[in-house]
Amino acid sequence: MKKSKDSLYRRFIKRPIDFLLASIAIITLSPVFLIIAFLVKVKLGSPVLFKQKRPGLNEKIFTMYKFRTMTDERDENGELLPNNIRLTKFGEVLRSTSLDELPELFNILKGDMSFIGPRPLLIEYLPLYTEYQKQRHGVRPGLSGLAQINGRNTITWEEKFDYDIQYVENITLKLDCKIVIQTIRKVFKQEGVNSSDNVTMEKFKGSIDNDQ
Repeated sequence: MKKSKDSLYRRFIKRPIDFLLASIAIITLSPVFLIIAFLVKVKLGSPVLFKQKRPGLNEKIFTMYKFRTMTDERDENGELLPNNIRLTKFGEVLRSTSLDELPELFNILKGDMSFIGPRPLLIEYLPLYTEYQKQRHGVRPGLSGLAQINGRNTITWEEKFDYDIQYVENITLKLDCKIVIQTIRKVFKQEGVNSSDNVTMEKFKGSIDNDQ
């Protein structure tokens, strides 16, 4: 198994940059936060934020924040309707523009996440990972990463994990900058960067090949 590179950037520079940029972004975008929060409240009701437990660095569980994009519609038995039914047009706009992920800036500020890294997935996936795939938790999860700029929901889970681990093993400032630039380009072109994993991607059920 190839070990991650222990770079100066990764150990001492990446986290302070994340903290500084997240602080600036939160202050600068505070009017946008307020407007979106108001619209979510009016169109979808409370709560305004969607909160979910996700595994982060070294599989430590944290609460991830997003703006809510779905209703609480339920069937006659009180069960929530499928995600694709509860996702509203307004919610689709938030996702296609990645505006629903703005509250994750607070996760970055707290140290739960980074701007760049493997996306935080569901806790239920943890027992399904191979030893190789578990390496994705060797760094903080990110708003965007190699998998997001290389297909996201159009590639297989195994390909996503390969990109995640490729990132873990090759973290540099140059790579992070490259991912940021390509992420911005994809968001403006709306190339599927923020299509919800829960709506458009089947849940991960484990890899067939467990020998990696």
